[in-house]
Amino acid sequence: MSSKNDILNNIRRHVSVKYDMPEIKINAVKYDSAVSEFMEISRFVGGNAVLLKEDENINALIRTLYPDAETIASNLPEIAISSCNPDETDDPHDFNGVELAVVRGELGVAENGCVWIPQNVKEKALYFIAENLVIVLDKNRIVNNMHEAYEHVARSSYGFGVFISGPSKTADIEQALVIGAHGAKSTTVILI
Repeated sequence: MSSKNDILNNIRRHVSVKYDMPEIKINAVKYDSAVSEFMEISRFVGGNAVLLKEDENINALIRTLYPDAETIASNLPEIAISSCNPDETDDPHDFNGVELAVVRGELGVAENGCVWIPQNVKEKALYFIAENLVIVLDKNRIVNNMHEAYEHVARSSYGFGVFISGPSKTADIEQALVIGAHGAKSTTVILI
């Protein structure tokens, strides 16, 4: 048993009155169009969100957005322009030099433009080491706020998952905004 459990069990033994957990009603933000808000906030946080048209090919769209990318890592079956499958390596160091990673997102959040990405690749380092990141997301899987997002995430079992909102950025070095400090320099969400 851990120290934490020892402490909590000791407290429980010495508390004479027990209370039921209160029901908490949260009036979280809701949007008329979660998709429109998600796209706007994505741009606000330095990313990009693009709605794939019905007659548009996702591979052609990615080529238009990243015309110079040569090393493209993806395990998604619909991504024909991939130059390598990230699941075929046992060493995350092999991802060094990957110009573009194309991954699938599970859930988008309109209020902050973030996407929940469970580990859909063998080595999760791909999400952070690629120079640029494209996230493919079903537009019907966008919720209004983080409260709704956590409800969805809590109902599933994930070994690893991460919320990503726009490209990597920090402003703690001399109060100057640095893009791509410890992750992708650009992030694009393609809504399908």
